[in-house]
Amino acid sequence: MKTYNYKYENRDLAALIPFEKFFNQANILVQIFCGEKKENLAKITKELKHYLPLAVVIGTTTDGEIDNNKIYTHTTIISISVFNQTEVTSAHVLSKNDYENGVNLATKLIKENTKLLILFTDGTSSNGEEFLKGIESVNNEVVICGGMAGDNGEFIQTYICDNEQIISQGAVGVALNSDILEVYNDYRFNWSPIGVEHTIDEIHENRVYKISGMTAVDFYQKYLGEEVAKKLPSTGIEFPFIVERNGLMIARAVIARHSDGSLSFAGNLKVGDKVRLGFGNAEMIMKKSIETFNEISAQNAQTFFIYSCMARRRYMPNLINIEIDPFVKVAPTVGFFTYAEFYHNKGHNELLNQTFTVVGLCEANIKERIKPTQKVIKKSHEENEYAVTIGALTHLIAQSTLDYDKQRVRLQTEKYYSNNLLKSQDLFIKHAVHETNTPLSVIMNNIELFEMEYGKNPYLSNIEAAMKNVFSIYDDLSYLIKNEQIIYVKHNIDLVDYLRSRIEFFDIVAKKGRLSFHLQSSLEHFNLYFNETKLQRIIDNNITNAIKYTKENEIIFIILKKEKNGCSVTFKSKSSQIENPSKIFEEFYREHSNQKGFGLGLNLVKEICDSEHIKIELKSNEDETAFIYYFKGENE
Repeated sequence: MKTYNYKYENRDLAALIPFEKFFNQANILVQIFCGEKKENLAKITKELKHYLPLAVVIGTTTDGEIDNNKIYTHTTIISISVFNQTEVTSAHVLSKNDYENGVNLATKLIKENTKLLILFTDGTSSNGEEFLKGIESVNNEVVICGGMAGDNGEFIQTYICDNEQIISQGAVGVALNSDILEVYNDYRFNWSPIGVEHTIDEIHENRVYKISGMTAVDFYQKYLGEEVAKKLPSTGIEFPFIVERNGLMIARAVIARHSDGSLSFAGNLKVGDKVRLGFGNAEMIMKKSIETFNEISAQNAQTFFIYSCMARRRYMPNLINIEIDPFVKVAPTVGFFTYAEFYHNKGHNELLNQTFTVVGLCEANIKERIKPTQKVIKKSHEENEYAVTIGALTHLIAQSTLDYDKQRVRLQTEKYYSNNLLKSQDLFIKHAVHETNTPLSVIMNNIELFEMEYGKNPYLSNIEAAMKNVFSIYDDLSYLIKNEQIIYVKHNIDLVDYLRSRIEFFDIVAKKGRLSFHLQSSLEHFNLYFNETKLQRIIDNNITNAIKYTKENEIIFIILKKEKNGCSVTFKSKSSQIENPSKIFEEFYREHSNQKGFGLGLNLVKEICDSEHIKIELKSNEDETAFIYYFKGENE
């Protein structure tokens, strides 16, 4: 087989192509890579079929054209491949169902001796992944290649063609059927993930609505900036999502932006997929191009077809020749820059983005083959200052990402250990609190029974006071454990009577500290619609704090006053001035390290008041300290 490439320059094809050399050929494949308007594609196709009526012609609009070692944009390359013992057939499908398109096209084209399918789809409306699944459902052994059409990065409308049929939505394909044709395919990705993993939250097929709690557009704006977000989808193709599929690291590039902030990608993703943004690894591209040359120099390729992502040309325009040159040195090379690439890997058809895919063809019989001279190419790009600079920057990013990944793994391990430790601690506290309740109740009940039978005893009174402090701590711990697990039901509570009952409960504790309570209320009753457990935590913590910090032989005043929208309850006494009022409600905060307690009580009170919309006011000076709580309610 032989391949001839021609650059179309808006002149008569007969003056460009020596058609006479092809007249006696039976198996001709023509590929048109058109970076110009639909009209040019239609005109060229029509002329080619006039001069070569038996040739099979397929074409696509592009985001750049490849003619051996030359890269073009906004031009058209015509590639004519002549086969000796390979049958060339074509077909097209027009359904809006991409999976059905794949099934129908494969059914039309694949025979027992089909060695390769060359496939083009439109690039702005087709779901390439569904299309390839359809092909695979019919036959998962035949190698595929090709890609999705481009329109020079405008993402408005692309076109493909099967002979003279111009198609705006659908797919075209060519089958190469042969008993001797050998097919070599490979790909280069060289896009590296960077940053943290993100989770796809909401998606339908290839349209992402939410990722890590953000709309898809907001996600790109957050991580790549407002300018990139404004220019989506054209800028998004250079910074794809990277995810693993069938053992391959593949990219999913943006192909459409929607008014609701969602983005359509060239292939499907799934809810729960862990993805990371990717960047072009220039250093890897340069290294892999050397490896590629040394690999393919041992092949017997007579032609290379290249279908490469538009992002590679746009992201690193001065490096793209480094990838292509090794193939040009071996055989005629032609192709185009796509919106997504088709690739066959171990029984699976993969839709790729950001990749460089290549197919090498050899039709020579074994006896006729001539081994190409083995060559080892040196780093010809060493003198390219741009390549060296980009390679260094890429190496910095890649190494920084590697360091970050190691740190992330270490932190995840530590987090897992810490979470298990916290769970064990939480379980211990729950069991401890549960087991503490019974002995506390037994002690208190026996104190009451002893006093009923034998009267007050000073030693038991000390035990009772201490036990009531323990009960208060127990109630705090019990609330902290249960408050996220149960619903605390509200009911009507007479706040005046409730304050009296809690004062009575702590009276013996206050007396042991040479203190006394004084309840002042302008109301005989005040009806409060509240949960009793939460109310007890507010009142008990303020009473026990007052007992703890009030100076000896002083009075603790508890004052209930009618307010415009409810009432206020004040806990006031003579104590040391609070030095840091802004921190007093913080968890574990204590003004002085020698003070008893955990520093949890007022933090718990603050959480309850915030959840119940209770205003807190703190007044503290050298003479006294007062905590004031404003409750909403209705006096009855």
